[in-house]
Amino acid sequence: MFTGLIEGTGLLLRMDRRGADAQMVLRASFPMERLALGESISVDGACLTVASFQGDVFAADVSAETLRRTTLGRKTSGSRVNLERALRLGDRLGGHLVSGHVDGIGVLKERRPEGRSLKLSFEIPPDLSVYVVEKGSIAVNGISLTVNACSPGRFEVNIIPHTSGETTLGEIRVGEEVNIETDLIGKYVAKMLDSWLNSSRKTEKPGRIDPSFLQKHGFL
Repeated sequence: MFTGLIEGTGLLLRMDRRGADAQMVLRASFPMERLALGESISVDGACLTVASFQGDVFAADVSAETLRRTTLGRKTSGSRVNLERALRLGDRLGGHLVSGHVDGIGVLKERRPEGRSLKLSFEIPPDLSVYVVEKGSIAVNGISLTVNACSPGRFEVNIIPHTSGETTLGEIRVGEEVNIETDLIGKYVAKMLDSWLNSSRKTEKPGRIDPSFLQKHGFL
């Protein structure tokens, strides 16, 4: 589990293809003290497992599923990525709960300055829009961001100078692809409501969300 607060960036030294899978070898731009074999680390928002390490260089295996569902398969030597080590119990949760399980790929459609900040507008697969709400949380390349505005298949975020300088978002260009993870809690709520609505249709009862329904399912 992660928070979406990036610790620093990493440089991809090489991508070793191994059949349908791959292994990434990266150098972190910050000290990675007490790194352990098998620990989880977020690489541009995708949760990977440390397979080996020496100093600030580590290797992580990338499954075929991860290569299909994320942008990691497009990375080449010299690419910069966002890194975050897993959350420890007792740490401050300054961002939001991020699992590192990427839902889909988005594309930057617009980039414009606003004061000292950047406004970025992304296009996403339409089926992800149901989980994106105004002033809700979303992870873009592993970075916890607040949704300023959203519409079907699109959302907009504000990038402050600190985020722009400490992550790869400051250098992103229109047309670039990014990893998108929608809000974890929102996905579970949507799934529960969808199951309930489907059950209501089968019994020919109209679906209603009222205080009794919320209390029955533990929301009140």
